[in-house]
Amino acid sequence: MSNAVVPARTGKALTVSQKLGARTAVGLARLLARKPPAKIRALLTRLSKGARPATYAEAEAARNAVVAVSLRCAAFEGCLPRSLATILICRARGTWPTWVVGVRARPPFGAHAWVEAEGRMVDEGVDPAYFRSLFTVPAPADQA
Repeated sequence: MSNAVVPARTGKALTVSQKLGARTAVGLARLLARKPPAKIRALLTRLSKGARPATYAEAEAARNAVVAVSLRCAAFEGCLPRSLATILICRARGTWPTWVVGVRARPPFGAHAWVEAEGRMVDEGVDPAYFRSLFTVPAPADQA
């Protein structure tokens, strides 16, 4: 039998409109997560145009909203829809954290997706050296 691990809620309670926005982002993220990685990357690159880089606090607030409305996204295994929903909420607010896809640096092998802002992982709860980045979709100001 497995036990789901749900992170403790942080921050203040969400308003009804914030919950609706987060649930919409989670639904869109779940659809997007079914696409091949190259298509996800291409779409996110287009969506990032015109956004300013997200601050850590902005990305953290978006991530907290996602995990508050979705148990699936709150679980460690929900990294892809969680990271995509976080990106979508940030984009709706005019910002863009860096979206990252990578792998564990140590066995056992496992893929992982996360967001970064201000050069650091947003609320992943692990040492950044635990993962190796395969590709990213940075904010437009960071793209060169």
